[in-house]
Amino acid sequence: MGLPAGLPQPGCRAAILGVPFDCGTHPFRVGARQGPLEVRRESRLIRRYHPSLADVDVLSLLGAVDAGDVALVPGRIDDAFVRIEAAAARIVKTGAVPIGIGGDGSVSLPLMRAAARKHKGLVALHIDSHTDAYPYTPDDRYNAATQFTNAAQEGLVDASSSWHIGVRGFTYCSGVLEHTRGLGFRVITIEDLLRRGFAQTVAEFSDTVAGRPVYLCWDMDVFDPSVAPGVCTPAWGGLTAREGIELLRSLSGLNIVAMDFNTVSPPQDVNGMAAQLCSHMIMEALVLLAANLGLLPD
Repeated sequence: MGLPAGLPQPGCRAAILGVPFDCGTHPFRVGARQGPLEVRRESRLIRRYHPSLADVDVLSLLGAVDAGDVALVPGRIDDAFVRIEAAAARIVKTGAVPIGIGGDGSVSLPLMRAAARKHKGLVALHIDSHTDAYPYTPDDRYNAATQFTNAAQEGLVDASSSWHIGVRGFTYCSGVLEHTRGLGFRVITIEDLLRRGFAQTVAEFSDTVAGRPVYLCWDMDVFDPSVAPGVCTPAWGGLTAREGIELLRSLSGLNIVAMDFNTVSPPQDVNGMAAQLCSHMIMEALVLLAANLGLLPD
């Protein structure tokens, strides 16, 4: 987006952090480690002004910076998670909101660890076609389907106040929703979401969290593959681009203290569609953040 490179300085309210990591365990869609690079490339199309939404330079108002990528080796899970958490913690310590670009969904766990260090009572709002709160075996604890299981068990987030929104599609095993709910999470399927409407759903979530700090995790496969083909685990029947933008904008007023956008997998993308949509969603999130911080003019 043309942001200055470097770590947050005094007055900076938001910092982009690339997390070029995937576990390398997907049967045939490995490549989300390339996501940060492609999202940055597509972000060159982003324009700073939105006449009907925020006709001001939001990026300058936030003093936003691009903090670069975490230095890591994809596939070395334990070492990479330590490095991701440390990099995010440096941003959180400055008071800026870290905005992670994945990477597969597993990167949310070390990012949540960093956020939970500072923000007590953290809750998660997870927008995804999957709960990523699956059971795990002792030899496969960390993968792109277990980050919210680990987050609940480690006490990083208050699962009883955390929601998974947009869940749909087939799974590899039975009992997924029961396991997620057993951890304390609330699950809103995409059928529930579209029937209830975005405004009503988010208003209920907002009442539940009552101003507490929120970690926003946005998995790009919540979108339909027709608009975001380059994701790790596509599932048909997802949100249109227009619906996703509307859902994100409906989060106005939440106390979002950290966020990530994950699962863009460039080797499976078509003309950079998923990466470009991801860069747009990050810009929408920055506008939302500026509004929630009271930085936008009336």
